[in-house]
Amino acid sequence: MDNMQDAVTKLNDALDYFFKQDLKAINWDNKPAVEKWSKKEIIGHLIDSAQVNLQRLVRCTYEENFKLIYEQEQWVKAQHYQDADIDFLLTLWKSINVQIIRVIENYPADRSQMQCDTGKKEKSLHTVSWLALDYVDHLKHHLQQIV
Repeated sequence: MDNMQDAVTKLNDALDYFFKQDLKAINWDNKPAVEKWSKKEIIGHLIDSAQVNLQRLVRCTYEENFKLIYEQEQWVKAQHYQDADIDFLLTLWKSINVQIIRVIENYPADRSQMQCDTGKKEKSLHTVSWLALDYVDHLKHHLQQIV
């Protein structure tokens, strides 16, 4: 199985597993410490990550070495995820991931080795194929913090 198909399978599995959990039983608002994210803010961070990675996937289809970085702490604060409705956030997050799956499933095979720059201060080039799998690994890491 190639990396792109592997990413699709792993992302579908992660979403299926997560949405089969008793999400109503989760305390979404509790912050374990002032400087730590609540579970709601973790979903917000995953929304930001999904948006950034969707742009990377789409733009790298046409642009070699496309660069898009994000400042995760600032983005979570700026978007006030802690004050948002969790059902809205979960719907938004799932919808973006469904689109990511669609993009990866239809990704041009001859473009999966295109590189994208994810470095903040220094250049850090990764292939689209690597980005797809790394995105899913990152998502799964954070989902384990929630359930």
